[in-house]
Amino acid sequence: MDFLQDIVERAKSYKQRIVLPEATEERTLRAADRAIGDELAEIILIGNPEVIRELANKWGLKNIDKATIIDPLNHPKAEEYAELLTDLRKRKGMTIEKARELVKNPLYLGCLIIKTEGADGQISGAESTTGDTLRPALQIIKCSPQVSVVSGAMVLITKAKQYGDNGVLVMGDVAVTPSPTADQLAQIAYCTAETAKAVAGIEDPRVAMLSFSTKGSANHELVNRVTEATRLAHEYYPQLNVDGELQADAALVPDVAATKAPGSPIAGKANVLVVPNLEVGNIGYKLVQRLGDAVAIGPILQGIARPVNDLSRGCSIDDIYYMIAITACQAHQAKLCAE
Repeated sequence: MDFLQDIVERAKSYKQRIVLPEATEERTLRAADRAIGDELAEIILIGNPEVIRELANKWGLKNIDKATIIDPLNHPKAEEYAELLTDLRKRKGMTIEKARELVKNPLYLGCLIIKTEGADGQISGAESTTGDTLRPALQIIKCSPQVSVVSGAMVLITKAKQYGDNGVLVMGDVAVTPSPTADQLAQIAYCTAETAKAVAGIEDPRVAMLSFSTKGSANHELVNRVTEATRLAHEYYPQLNVDGELQADAALVPDVAATKAPGSPIAGKANVLVVPNLEVGNIGYKLVQRLGDAVAIGPILQGIARPVNDLSRGCSIDDIYYMIAITACQAHQAKLCAE
């Protein structure tokens, strides 16, 4: 089965509730119509109901009436949400008056609906900046219990079937934290493994902490940070199958691993790659994508207690549709972890 179709089929089986707060944006509404028709997820649209229905009629969309449509300017729980937001942010100077205004913002309203268990995930970014997408998520939903840093993972589908899981690997962080500390790298390792399970369907994540050194072949403070991150990952997440520091070839190629890292449980068979900083992550996945003709899916935000994903403002209808599926898979995994 095609990889993206596998994600879609899993999402359909999970039946998660996904909020689209940019519901009057054409690509978003068209993707929502397709998702509803395919029963990909239960869709919650935030926007003026009359405008949404007028646009649906204009564009010939047949399924929008099956969505839950929420008017951000006339929500029956607006005051309840404002009080919750005030309580969550009172130490940061939030007043009830300011909260009442923020509740009218679809990005904030969506996160408040998720916080009160009325939805399972949210996607925005077709019209909004990354900062606008992340800010309410971090203020309201906050990070997962086991982490304090948000990061971004990329799923790489390569033609080199001998690597990763039949050519599929997950790399993090490629999107958020420019220069993570050892502590943050350890958290990114855990989150990227969770994304590998939730999105890529990798049942046994094998995490390599990448460096320009393998098992002490070089001595440098940057290497020391990765080795410390590996130690912390073992301490924080004893169930995590992780090793480092490893060079990329030692992480992926069995013959190289046998020479450079004999006895490593990860070397030569990694399917999750944790890079030492954002610069490496961004350059690395784009090289694999362009020179290796790989498919790159993401970035997928991780570390938030309930998934909130960011789209490029140049995204397509397909991009939004598949991100709905990805977010549904993440939401399902988040529930499993919370049990």
